Amino acid sequence: MSLLTSISFFDVSMALLFVGIAERLILAYAPLEMVGRDGWLIRCDIEE
Repeated sequence: MSLLTSISFFDVSMALLFVGIAERLILAYAPLEMVGRDGWLIRCDIEE
């Protein structure tokens, strides 16, 4: 049994959910130099 065949739909959906929650938390609580318009981690338009 290979590694790819052991990954289930539940594993993929939980990974996507975790990434989405982590992104929302980073955007909410990280400093603007990190996630602002000219941020080095995520570049997006955040209201200052």
